[in-house]
Amino acid sequence: MSAVRVLVVDDDPIQQRILTSLLARWGYEVETAGDGEAALQRLEASPAQLAIVDWMMPRMDGLELCRRIRAELNEPYVYVLLLTARTQRDDVIQGLEAGADDYLTKPVHHGELAVRVKTGRRIIDLQRQLLATQEQLRLQATHDALTGLLNRGALFDALGREHARARREGRALSLIMIDLDHFKQINDRWGHPTGDEVLRQAAQRISTACRGYDLVGRYGGEEFLVVAPGQDGRSAEGLAERLRGLFVDRPIEIDEASLPVTISLGAVTLAPAVEVEQHDLLKAADDALYQAKREGRNRTVVGQL
Repeated sequence: MSAVRVLVVDDDPIQQRILTSLLARWGYEVETAGDGEAALQRLEASPAQLAIVDWMMPRMDGLELCRRIRAELNEPYVYVLLLTARTQRDDVIQGLEAGADDYLTKPVHHGELAVRVKTGRRIIDLQRQLLATQEQLRLQATHDALTGLLNRGALFDALGREHARARREGRALSLIMIDLDHFKQINDRWGHPTGDEVLRQAAQRISTACRGYDLVGRYGGEEFLVVAPGQDGRSAEGLAERLRGLFVDRPIEIDEASLPVTISLGAVTLAPAVEVEQHDLLKAADDALYQAKREGRNRTVVGQL
């Protein structure tokens, strides 16, 4: 379990030292701030998972700090333990309504502090697990399970965003459609597990050759699609030829088998200020790909809009 970073916010240097010493002894990473404004700056620069906040402080008190944390720092969640000498029920309600998760009355009992902080840590750990699960579900929903690339649905969504941006900003947008040549023969001769490994390795070669902001996805079967924002026609053709070169005379190695694989590519570019719908852009790239296959495969054809 990774260490939890705790921010102690208190303008009393003696109380601050006591809390810091206790928390460090219990295995927490501790930072300090003398008032709410300094604490907010710390949290914005390097978020702590848990904050122990004194109510009464100069410039920005604990209640206002709680409100600002909830309004301005959404992720990651900061668990706030409010320290107060106020013991009236209305005061406690006011603190919780401001955004505190828990409260502790002064003078602070060390055993109670330890238990309250452990409670906060459990909440933090549960949140980490929830965020990890959400990220895993997001990846499953948007990425192809076999290759790890964007799946067809996510690829279309991303293309829609880039197409709209290209129109709005007057930028070029290129598409490169890719197909593994004679892939059925690989499945027929070597079996589908080998075919799957060919797809995985091909996807890796393609994605590593593209720019970090290019979008690469599995279009379907043995077809892949590269969406290249800002690439003009010449650049797109150059990228397509670089991709093709990654397979020429470079067999895919699987166990003891060396499988020669080539690819055919269809490239098309939407020039700035040209009005073409998304489906027509995809069709032009697809038509160029099939022309490459008809002309003998292992080649790039640049399509026209």
